Amino acid sequence: MKKLLLIFTLILLSLRGFSYTPPDEGMWLPMLVERLNFVDIQKMGLHLTPDELYSVNHSSLKDGIVGLSSDGGAPQGFFCTAEVVSKEGLLFTNHHCGYDAIQKQSNLQHDYLTDGFWAMNKNEELQNVGMTASFLIRMEDVTKKVLENVSDTMSDQSRSKKVKEMMDKITREAKKDNKYDAVVKSFYSGNEYYLFLYMTYKDVRLVAAPPSGIGKFGGDTDNWMWPRHTGDFSILRIYSAPDGSAAEYSKDNIPLKCNYALPISLKGVQKDDFAMIWGYPGSTERYLTSFGVNFTTDKLNPALIKLMGKKLDIWKVDMDANRDLNIKYSSKYFGISNSWKNFIGESRGLKRLKVYDKKKELETQFIAWANANPQRREKYGQALNLISNAYAEQEKTATALFYTILGLYRGAEIFDLAQEFMSLYSALQNTSKEAKPAIDDNVKELRETVKTFYKDYSPSTDQKLMAALFKMCYQDVPLDVLPSIVGEIGNKYKGNFDKWAADVFDDSFFTSEEKINKFLDNPKLKKLEKDPVYKAFTNIFEKVNALSQNRQAAQKNRARGERLFIAGLREMNPDKKYYPDANSTMRFTYGKVLDYYGADAVHYDYITHLSGVMEKEDPTNPEFVVPARLKELYQKKDFGPYGSNGDMVVCFLTTNDITGGNSGSPVLNGNGELIGLAFDGNWEAMSGDIAFEPELQRTICVDIRYVLFVIDKYAGAKNIISELTIRN
Repeated sequence: MKKLLLIFTLILLSLRGFSYTPPDEGMWLPMLVERLNFVDIQKMGLHLTPDELYSVNHSSLKDGIVGLSSDGGAPQGFFCTAEVVSKEGLLFTNHHCGYDAIQKQSNLQHDYLTDGFWAMNKNEELQNVGMTASFLIRMEDVTKKVLENVSDTMSDQSRSKKVKEMMDKITREAKKDNKYDAVVKSFYSGNEYYLFLYMTYKDVRLVAAPPSGIGKFGGDTDNWMWPRHTGDFSILRIYSAPDGSAAEYSKDNIPLKCNYALPISLKGVQKDDFAMIWGYPGSTERYLTSFGVNFTTDKLNPALIKLMGKKLDIWKVDMDANRDLNIKYSSKYFGISNSWKNFIGESRGLKRLKVYDKKKELETQFIAWANANPQRREKYGQALNLISNAYAEQEKTATALFYTILGLYRGAEIFDLAQEFMSLYSALQNTSKEAKPAIDDNVKELRETVKTFYKDYSPSTDQKLMAALFKMCYQDVPLDVLPSIVGEIGNKYKGNFDKWAADVFDDSFFTSEEKINKFLDNPKLKKLEKDPVYKAFTNIFEKVNALSQNRQAAQKNRARGERLFIAGLREMNPDKKYYPDANSTMRFTYGKVLDYYGADAVHYDYITHLSGVMEKEDPTNPEFVVPARLKELYQKKDFGPYGSNGDMVVCFLTTNDITGGNSGSPVLNGNGELIGLAFDGNWEAMSGDIAFEPELQRTICVDIRYVLFVIDKYAGAKNIISELTIRN
């Protein structure tokens, strides 16, 4: 989700007197659209006014965009985007955005992942525990307020304290009536700050999802690849209290009455058509320095790829052997495999596109600019040195930290459960009679936690994972920088971590739901302290804290250096329109529908068809199984009003600049009509979160006509179609 000039080349051009940014590049704040680049967007094909795009006084396009979160994550962050498509709170998003919810609703009797799910009326819609949907009410530039008591002579510690105090104050004042969620976020590495107000709804239900043979067609093999033939969509609905206010799930709740719903276009897409995407991109690092690129390719990504790969390998063996386990582990497997493949592609792209060299060239120009003036040298001269020294310091403990966190702390799932018992441990340490209510409250909460945890958990699989990851840490990292328990186990068991893990799972009460509940019947401090799982976890937890604290000074220096570097870049190029890195706040991006050349003599068209699904079909491979009903419709050419030239368009490409979090975002034409859903990026531009590649970077979108075809012709869900505003 990520574009023959790089952002760094463009900055260099601006140094020579140019100030050009490709129209496709940038994740822009909606409130700044009129001031920054509205004329450019109009020239490309937008027919809406700035007020129709973003307004705080009346309904506008922004009111049709929703941030999806879970387990209290709003308003700090959103895992996906969705869009309102009916005045009754109906939402379209990606299948992979709803995947966790679909998996949690599935079992051997109702395998909605394999078979799909279609609510034929509102009474059949399913509750998604923990999922929320947030609407942006308004955003406000609060930079002056946040920095009013900050000066250049302050220490970093004092500056951070003052900034946090003001951010907290602004947030408290913004939500004093408790109607809205509020958050203040940093932009340009602490050079600007914006307040965001949200209305968050807590009753979001599953309405529909196609079978994985459509919604996840191509699986991990096709993930991040083009050509793509995936109908990556699912459907949700927001419910409110009868008075329209946000409320927890209740049978008395009603579909949310929405002021704005996106109309849908059946015209389809042509090459060079205008395309605009709105949503909640999660995180980019476009201002990352050459030192950060080196750290990513040499330290961070290799550890992530190796450790995640081992986890996936172990899970996959057991998932393939057991259908029930396959259902239970499918969501978490997908989440890790998606990131794992992304890191592989990112490292490949950074090296192949010589991003380090381009970053280094920019930094050389920056140093020359800063040193050309005494005042600039005083203010910005040490920026890159601060960053360089910080990375050098972080590299000393990087491998130990990554392996400790990913291989141990977040390795075996059983440690996640052990962490939930830390609050009970603290309560049990209090021997007074007053501690009993706290203990009882902890026990009550933990019983629910244990129940949820064991619903999708396999002790035998986790035992294999624990052994393999401990062994990998033991073999790959010097023992003196790892948690002491790794070396102790290696010595005691002579490197036989399989035997150690077997003993742990035999002796620990954490490895059985029945044993845990028996412990909770009469929890004792000493029993918890002596439990081998809890004992191992606390040892690992202490090491994670120690390693993290050792990095804090370096991280502060890096943060200061990056703040100065970005401020300097913007001062160095006063006529250039700089967009901020993504940080899970609403952004829009504009571009066009376009093909691309992935390599020498390799040309990719901008659309794919249902005929391509049939060409990829492989009944022996679960990733490429085609549902019988879909084949029947294809053979009959029964595409209804959604087909084109005797075939059915499935996916298309745009040049829009997006990233993770934009999954599910609406792809809109110049009239603000829905033409598709963004769901992926392409393999050739996997380094796009760090370096924008206009010639290569493409967004992969599922065509809205394919979505409607599946809803209407495949599932027969006319109840859903009837809610939509469809334009020919």
